[in-house]
Amino acid sequence: MSGPQPEPPSGLAHLSAMFAQAEQAGRAAFLPYFPIGFPDYDASLAAISAMAEAGVDGFEIGMPFSDPLADGPTIQAATQVALQNGVTVQKCLDAVRELRARGLTQPMLMMGYTNPVLAYGTERFVQEAKAAGADGLIIPDLPPEESAELTAACARAGLAMICFLAPTSTTERIRMVAQQASGFIYVVSVTGITGARSDLPPDLQALIDRIRAETNTPLVLGFGIGTPEQARRMNGLVDGFIVGSALVRAGESGVEAVRGLSQSIRQALDA
Repeated sequence: MSGPQPEPPSGLAHLSAMFAQAEQAGRAAFLPYFPIGFPDYDASLAAISAMAEAGVDGFEIGMPFSDPLADGPTIQAATQVALQNGVTVQKCLDAVRELRARGLTQPMLMMGYTNPVLAYGTERFVQEAKAAGADGLIIPDLPPEESAELTAACARAGLAMICFLAPTSTTERIRMVAQQASGFIYVVSVTGITGARSDLPPDLQALIDRIRAETNTPLVLGFGIGTPEQARRMNGLVDGFIVGSALVRAGESGVEAVRGLSQSIRQALDA
């Protein structure tokens, strides 16, 4: 008779296992972003489930906010629809819990903005995110200098607290983020807002090299990646990458469009 099954990894250990698995396969990890509540609550969960079935490595679970300053027009419009659909922080936590109950095993990171988390209560939010099955937080408008409370709460809960670096980041800034970040560092590929772009910046390799010189923390690239060809370029460049706007646009056409795009991106990594 087999004994009790070991608990699946969670939090930082879950992300570590994800990166190790992708590295073993000789590719970058693919972490799509999708907002809860777009085009409606049930459709967003169906889209995330479809991407899980397509073999993506992890998720950024979007928590809608009225002033998403890091996001471009595609995600701004989608999160506005989600807010009009009545999506709240609580509803996003419920969504993660429901996705886990459906059998989704990939790491999930709650991606949102500072104000809703503060309004909900920092410690309460972290504890409930962990209980729901989330593995970490991504808060783009919370600079490291002001993140002590949330970083400490995540550390106590064993959750990742993701920090950002950009092409404008100084060496001093890179070192500070390297000390604080856990799970991975989110590398913003361009100076600007989210959105799929036709070309990735030519100085991307130089930016990655500057960051790699200061830290061994996994690097995940975001902002501007939207096609299988661009995704393939991530192999050997970074440990993982995020696709958001392109998948949200596909979401306007329905779940099968999201499934198709995520599948083509995922398959490109094996080519």
